[in-house]
Amino acid sequence: MNHQVHVAIQIVPISKEHPYPIIDKAIEAIDEAGVVYRVGAMETVMQGDYDALMTVVKKAQEACFAAGADELVVTLKVHARKNGDVTWEEKLHKYETE
Repeated sequence: MNHQVHVAIQIVPISKEHPYPIIDKAIEAIDEAGVVYRVGAMETVMQGDYDALMTVVKKAQEACFAAGADELVVTLKVHARKNGDVTWEEKLHKYETE
């Protein structure tokens, strides 16, 4: 059975251009994939099926190359559970205000 996981991705583009527009293209690729995600100051965290998210990781990298990156340093973190889903609520409910 497939369970919901969290995948955190940080992409550091190496280019002669400023990195922010390249990073923006990675976030656009994530958004266009239709997955649930949250952008942070240092990484973007996605929630969903592991295989689907790995496809999104590849699309984000391809978007950075298309935007002018010569190289990428990509850091991934995966939180997976053997029996059950990983959710935002379990991690963040005590920090979110109404």
